[in-house]
Amino acid sequence: MGSGAVRIERADFSDPRIVELLALHFRTMRSTGPEESCHVLPIERMDRPDLFLFAAWNGETLLGIGAYQVLDEDHAEVKSMHVREAGRRLGTGQALLDHIVAEARRGGVARLSLETGAGDFFVPAQTFYERNGFTRCGPFGTYTGDPNSAYYTRTI
Repeated sequence: MGSGAVRIERADFSDPRIVELLALHFRTMRSTGPEESCHVLPIERMDRPDLFLFAAWNGETLLGIGAYQVLDEDHAEVKSMHVREAGRRLGTGQALLDHIVAEARRGGVARLSLETGAGDFFVPAQTFYERNGFTRCGPFGTYTGDPNSAYYTRTI
């Protein structure tokens, strides 16, 4: 990675680099388990007023994306966290999550929840969220119990 700090900013859905990384995230998530257990949000459903997508950059290099979607007046869901291989183990995911937490809090959100996979592929994600104060919970929002899903929540 080049010199300089990771810069987090609101993602632009018209930027082909953003679209490409969202497509990679979608394909990766779809490849990890049964379709009925894959809750990744399709790109065409992401450009909406209740969803806030952020991008992590180093210069002009896109390192990762992450979003939150408002569920109700004080509850939101972390969505579509994905860091490219080149941005991993460099604090990119942490910078994205910290930014999401700060922006959600600024928007009046008091609780963040998320759904991730329950299989071995998702152990690093589970560990990351647990390290950041998320604890296991039951299904929330429109989710129903699914043995292939792990649900987490935390107050912010």
